[in-house]
Amino acid sequence: MAETAAELPSGLKGLTHDWGSDQRAFKGVPWGKAMMWIFLLSDTFIFSCFLVSYMTVRMSTTVPWPNASEVFALEMFGTPVPLLLIAIMTFILITSSGTMAMAVKFGYEKKKVPTFWLLLVTALLGASFVGMQAFEWTKLIVDEGVRPWGNPMGSPQFGAVFFMVTGFHGFHVSIGVIFLFITAAKVLRGKFDNEEPGFMTGRKGRYEIVETMGLYWHFVDLVWVFIFAFFYLW
Repeated sequence: MAETAAELPSGLKGLTHDWGSDQRAFKGVPWGKAMMWIFLLSDTFIFSCFLVSYMTVRMSTTVPWPNASEVFALEMFGTPVPLLLIAIMTFILITSSGTMAMAVKFGYEKKKVPTFWLLLVTALLGASFVGMQAFEWTKLIVDEGVRPWGNPMGSPQFGAVFFMVTGFHGFHVSIGVIFLFITAAKVLRGKFDNEEPGFMTGRKGRYEIVETMGLYWHFVDLVWVFIFAFFYLW
Protein backbone atom coordinates (compact mmCIF):
# COMPACT_ATOMS: atom_id res chain seq x y z
CA MET A 1 0.00 0.00 0.00
CA ALA A 2 2.87 2.37 0.80
CA GLU A 3 4.47 1.63 -2.55
CA THR A 4 1.22 2.36 -4.36
CA ALA A 5 0.85 5.68 -2.55
CA ALA A 6 4.44 6.60 -3.37
CA GLU A 7 3.84 6.00 -7.08
CA LEU A 8 1.00 8.50 -7.25
CA PRO A 9 1.88 12.01 -8.53
CA SER A 10 1.96 14.71 -5.87
CA GLY A 11 -0.32 17.72 -5.51
CA LEU A 12 -3.45 18.38 -7.56
CA LYS A 13 -2.24 16.07 -10.32
CA GLY A 14 -2.09 13.22 -7.82
CA LEU A 15 -5.62 13.96 -6.60
CA THR A 16 -7.09 13.93 -10.11
CA HIS A 17 -5.10 10.79 -10.94
CA ASP A 18 -6.40 9.11 -7.80
CA TRP A 19 -10.05 9.83 -8.58
CA GLY A 20 -9.70 9.34 -12.32
CA SER A 21 -8.14 5.90 -11.93
CA ASP A 22 -10.94 4.79 -9.56
CA GLN A 23 -8.47 3.96 -6.79
CA ARG A 24 -10.41 5.46 -3.92
CA ALA A 25 -13.79 6.92 -4.85
CA PHE A 26 -15.53 3.70 -5.90
CA LYS A 27 -13.04 1.01 -4.95
CA GLY A 28 -14.99 -2.04 -3.82
CA VAL A 29 -18.36 -0.26 -4.18
CA PRO A 30 -21.00 -2.14 -6.22
CA TRP A 31 -22.04 -0.18 -9.28
CA GLY A 32 -25.70 -0.47 -8.36
CA LYS A 33 -25.04 1.30 -5.09
CA ALA A 34 -22.88 3.97 -6.74
CA MET A 35 -25.53 4.65 -9.38
CA MET A 36 -28.20 4.93 -6.69
CA TRP A 37 -26.16 7.64 -4.95
CA ILE A 38 -25.86 9.52 -8.23
CA PHE A 39 -29.59 9.18 -8.85
CA LEU A 40 -30.42 10.42 -5.34
CA LEU A 41 -28.13 13.41 -5.83
CA SER A 42 -29.98 14.39 -9.01
CA ASP A 43 -33.33 13.83 -7.28
CA THR A 44 -32.21 16.09 -4.45
CA PHE A 45 -31.82 18.95 -6.92
CA ILE A 46 -35.32 18.33 -8.30
CA PHE A 47 -37.03 18.30 -4.90
CA SER A 48 -35.00 21.34 -3.82
CA CYS A 49 -36.24 23.24 -6.88
CA PHE A 50 -39.82 22.26 -6.06
CA LEU A 51 -39.57 23.43 -2.46
CA VAL A 52 -37.80 26.66 -3.37
CA SER A 53 -40.49 27.33 -5.98
CA TYR A 54 -43.15 26.69 -3.37
CA MET A 55 -41.58 29.14 -0.94
CA THR A 56 -41.20 31.75 -3.70
CA VAL A 57 -44.84 31.44 -4.75
CA ARG A 58 -46.14 31.56 -1.22
CA MET A 59 -44.12 34.61 -0.22
CA SER A 60 -44.92 36.52 -3.42
CA THR A 61 -48.65 35.88 -3.74
CA THR A 62 -50.96 38.77 -2.86
CA VAL A 63 -53.92 36.45 -2.13
CA PRO A 64 -54.04 34.91 1.37
CA TRP A 65 -52.58 31.42 1.53
CA PRO A 66 -54.94 28.75 2.98
CA ASN A 67 -54.36 27.75 6.60
CA ALA A 68 -52.89 24.24 6.51
CA SER A 69 -54.29 23.39 9.96
CA GLU A 70 -57.81 24.01 8.64
CA VAL A 71 -57.39 22.61 5.14
CA PHE A 72 -55.86 19.32 6.29
CA ALA A 73 -57.98 18.86 9.39
CA LEU A 74 -59.76 15.53 9.85
CA GLU A 75 -63.07 15.38 11.67
CA MET A 76 -63.20 13.06 14.67
CA PHE A 77 -66.41 12.69 16.68
CA GLY A 78 -67.73 15.90 15.19
CA THR A 79 -64.60 17.90 16.01
CA PRO A 80 -61.97 18.85 13.37
CA VAL A 81 -58.48 17.73 14.41
CA PRO A 82 -55.71 19.73 12.67
CA LEU A 83 -53.23 17.70 10.60
CA LEU A 84 -54.37 14.37 12.09
CA LEU A 85 -54.10 12.44 8.84
CA ILE A 86 -50.75 14.06 7.99
CA ALA A 87 -49.38 13.14 11.43
CA ILE A 88 -50.42 9.50 10.93
CA MET A 89 -48.84 9.45 7.45
CA THR A 90 -45.61 10.89 8.84
CA PHE A 91 -45.52 8.33 11.66
CA ILE A 92 -46.06 5.49 9.18
CA LEU A 93 -43.29 6.65 6.88
CA ILE A 94 -40.78 7.18 9.69
CA THR A 95 -41.64 3.75 11.10
CA SER A 96 -41.04 2.22 7.67
CA SER A 97 -37.59 3.80 7.68
CA GLY A 98 -36.83 1.86 10.87
CA THR A 99 -38.03 -1.45 9.45
CA MET A 100 -35.99 -0.80 6.30
CA ALA A 101 -32.85 -0.21 8.37
CA MET A 102 -33.44 -3.50 10.20
CA ALA A 103 -33.93 -5.29 6.86
CA VAL A 104 -30.56 -4.01 5.69
CA LYS A 105 -28.98 -5.17 8.94
CA PHE A 106 -30.34 -8.71 8.60
CA GLY A 107 -29.45 -8.67 4.91
CA TYR A 108 -25.81 -8.07 5.84
CA GLU A 109 -26.07 -11.11 8.12
CA LYS A 110 -27.65 -13.13 5.25
CA LYS A 111 -30.67 -14.00 7.37
CA LYS A 112 -33.28 -14.61 4.72
CA VAL A 113 -36.49 -14.93 6.73
CA PRO A 114 -36.25 -11.76 8.92
CA THR A 115 -35.01 -9.79 5.90
CA PHE A 116 -38.07 -10.89 3.92
CA TRP A 117 -40.56 -10.01 6.66
CA LEU A 118 -39.01 -6.61 7.31
CA LEU A 119 -39.02 -5.77 3.60
CA LEU A 120 -42.64 -6.87 3.40
CA VAL A 121 -43.64 -4.74 6.40
CA THR A 122 -41.79 -1.75 4.91
CA ALA A 123 -43.64 -2.21 1.61
CA LEU A 124 -47.01 -2.49 3.36
CA LEU A 125 -46.33 0.66 5.39
CA GLY A 126 -45.38 2.47 2.19
CA ALA A 127 -48.56 1.26 0.50
CA SER A 128 -50.58 2.51 3.47
CA PHE A 129 -48.95 5.91 3.10
CA VAL A 130 -49.87 6.06 -0.59
CA GLY A 131 -53.44 5.01 0.24
CA MET A 132 -53.78 7.78 2.80
CA GLN A 133 -52.38 10.28 0.33
CA ALA A 134 -54.99 9.17 -2.21
CA PHE A 135 -57.67 9.74 0.45
CA GLU A 136 -56.24 13.20 1.15
CA TRP A 137 -56.30 14.10 -2.56
CA THR A 138 -59.88 12.82 -2.90
CA LYS A 139 -61.01 14.88 0.07
CA LEU A 140 -59.45 18.06 -1.31
CA ILE A 141 -60.71 17.55 -4.86
CA VAL A 142 -64.23 16.28 -4.12
CA ASP A 143 -65.11 17.96 -0.81
CA GLU A 144 -63.06 21.16 -0.94
CA GLY A 145 -63.05 21.79 -4.70
CA VAL A 146 -59.28 22.28 -4.94
CA ARG A 147 -57.86 22.04 -8.48
CA PRO A 148 -54.35 22.53 -9.93
CA TRP A 149 -55.66 25.70 -11.62
CA GLY A 150 -57.83 27.04 -8.82
CA ASN A 151 -58.61 27.02 -5.13
CA PRO A 152 -61.82 28.26 -3.45
CA MET A 153 -60.04 28.70 -0.11
CA GLY A 154 -57.52 31.34 -1.15
CA SER A 155 -54.47 31.60 -3.35
CA PRO A 156 -55.00 29.79 -6.70
CA GLN A 157 -51.36 28.61 -6.70
CA PHE A 158 -52.07 26.43 -3.66
CA GLY A 159 -53.58 23.58 -5.65
CA ALA A 160 -50.87 23.58 -8.32
CA VAL A 161 -48.02 23.49 -5.79
CA PHE A 162 -49.72 20.96 -3.54
CA PHE A 163 -50.48 18.42 -6.26
CA MET A 164 -47.07 18.86 -7.88
CA VAL A 165 -44.98 18.43 -4.72
CA THR A 166 -46.99 15.72 -2.96
CA GLY A 167 -47.75 13.94 -6.22
CA PHE A 168 -44.10 13.74 -7.22
CA HIS A 169 -43.20 12.41 -3.78
CA GLY A 170 -46.10 9.95 -3.82
CA PHE A 171 -44.88 8.67 -7.17
CA HIS A 172 -41.46 7.99 -5.64
CA VAL A 173 -43.07 6.12 -2.72
CA SER A 174 -45.21 4.05 -5.10
CA ILE A 175 -42.18 3.03 -7.18
CA GLY A 176 -40.31 2.16 -3.98
CA VAL A 177 -43.20 -0.03 -2.78
CA ILE A 178 -43.20 -1.98 -6.05
CA PHE A 179 -39.46 -2.64 -5.88
CA LEU A 180 -39.67 -3.55 -2.19
CA PHE A 181 -42.23 -6.25 -3.00
CA ILE A 182 -39.98 -7.53 -5.81
CA THR A 183 -36.93 -7.57 -3.54
CA ALA A 184 -38.84 -9.29 -0.72
CA ALA A 185 -40.01 -12.01 -3.10
CA LYS A 186 -36.47 -12.59 -4.37
CA VAL A 187 -35.14 -12.80 -0.82
CA LEU A 188 -37.78 -15.35 0.16
CA ARG A 189 -37.07 -17.50 -2.91
CA GLY A 190 -33.35 -17.51 -2.19
CA LYS A 191 -32.39 -15.80 -5.44
CA PHE A 192 -29.49 -13.97 -3.81
CA ASP A 193 -28.21 -17.11 -2.10
CA ASN A 194 -28.32 -19.25 -5.27
CA GLU A 195 -27.19 -16.54 -7.71
CA GLU A 196 -30.03 -17.39 -10.07
CA PRO A 197 -30.03 -15.09 -13.11
CA GLY A 198 -32.84 -12.60 -13.24
CA PHE A 199 -33.99 -9.03 -12.65
CA MET A 200 -32.25 -7.33 -9.69
CA THR A 201 -30.31 -10.47 -8.72
CA GLY A 202 -26.81 -9.71 -7.47
CA ARG A 203 -23.78 -11.83 -6.76
CA LYS A 204 -24.06 -15.07 -4.84
CA GLY A 205 -24.70 -14.63 -1.15
CA ARG A 206 -24.76 -10.84 -1.46
CA TYR A 207 -27.80 -8.83 -0.39
CA GLU A 208 -26.52 -5.58 -1.89
CA ILE A 209 -29.86 -4.77 -3.50
CA VAL A 210 -31.42 -4.59 -0.02
CA GLU A 211 -28.96 -1.89 0.99
CA THR A 212 -29.51 -0.08 -2.32
CA MET A 213 -33.26 -0.13 -1.73
CA GLY A 214 -32.60 1.12 1.79
CA LEU A 215 -30.76 4.16 0.41
CA TYR A 216 -33.71 4.99 -1.83
CA TRP A 217 -36.29 4.47 0.91
CA HIS A 218 -34.45 6.59 3.48
CA PHE A 219 -34.16 9.35 0.89
CA VAL A 220 -37.91 9.26 0.25
CA ASP A 221 -38.56 9.46 4.00
CA LEU A 222 -36.15 12.37 4.41
CA VAL A 223 -37.81 14.30 1.58
CA TRP A 224 -41.18 13.84 3.27
CA VAL A 225 -39.81 15.42 6.46
CA PHE A 226 -38.99 18.58 4.47
CA ILE A 227 -42.39 18.54 2.73
CA PHE A 228 -44.11 18.11 6.08
CA ALA A 229 -42.17 20.99 7.61
CA PHE A 230 -42.47 23.44 4.72
CA PHE A 231 -45.92 22.64 3.37
CA TYR A 232 -47.98 21.52 6.36
CA LEU A 233 -46.38 23.31 9.33
CA TRP A 234 -45.56 26.67 7.72
